[in-house]
Amino acid sequence: MDRPLAFSVAEACSAARIGRTSLYQAIRAGELRALKRGRRTIILANDLRRYLESLPALEAAAMTEMKRPGAGKTAPADSNS
Repeated sequence: MDRPLAFSVAEACSAARIGRTSLYQAIRAGELRALKRGRRTIILANDLRRYLESLPALEAAAMTEMKRPGAGKTAPADSNS
């Protein structure tokens, strides 16, 4: 059995490729279940997977926009006028 049953906050962030703030926001919002063992916060692997699978999927059009160089950027106004 190579996969862990539970993660520390740092391990969960690393495994999910998300930041600590995002992880704690999900816990506070009730989107991600966390357990306490003394002072240590533990996230079960199944709960982390369930949270990640509940996140909205990107639409194909949004992915195309993200891949285009300079997408969403506007040119600066001409200050010579």
